[in-house]
Parts: sequence; structure tokens; C-alpha cells
Amino acid sequence: MPIYDYQCSRCGHKAEVMRKINAAGLETCPECGQETFTKQVSAPSFQLTGGGWYATDFKGDKKAHTTKAETAAEPGAASAGCGAGCACH
Repeated sequence: MPIYDYQCSRCGHKAEVMRKINAAGLETCPECGQETFTKQVSAPSFQLTGGGWYATDFKGDKKAHTTKAETAAEPGAASAGCGAGCACH
């Protein structure tokens, strides 16, 4: 879900607001209550929610997520089930 930067042109209040892409923009400033709260041009940012590839594949202990190629590159990996003349070592 995208995070947008907003700023009030009257009181100067700034806020980062998480909104759906198709949601209507905010106009009322939460500080002063005026209709002068506008979206600012800024670098894109977003937040991943729920499970999925990030939580299962990249988050946490890197050692738990090693690939076969990384394991084969470790010393002594050649004796881990393949013969010495195999193509993977």
C-alpha cells in the first residue's frame, strides 16, 4: 500500500499517510481543520503487509535461506552426495 506525504499550506503540518492508490485524496488538515492539506511530490514508498515471499524468503535469519548453489560453494560440499566428477562442483 503506498505511503503519501501530505502538508498543510496554512499551518505547515506534515504527515505520511498510507492510502490505497484508488482512494480519494485528503483535503482536511488534521491539525488546523482547514481544507489546505495537499499531497506532496516525493520519492515512492510502500509497505508490504501479510505473509508472502518477503516474510518467508528474505526476512530473518539469512543462514536458513541458503540455496543449493551457495551450499555447493562451501568447502567439503563435493562429498555431500555427488561424485567428485559431477558438474555442480
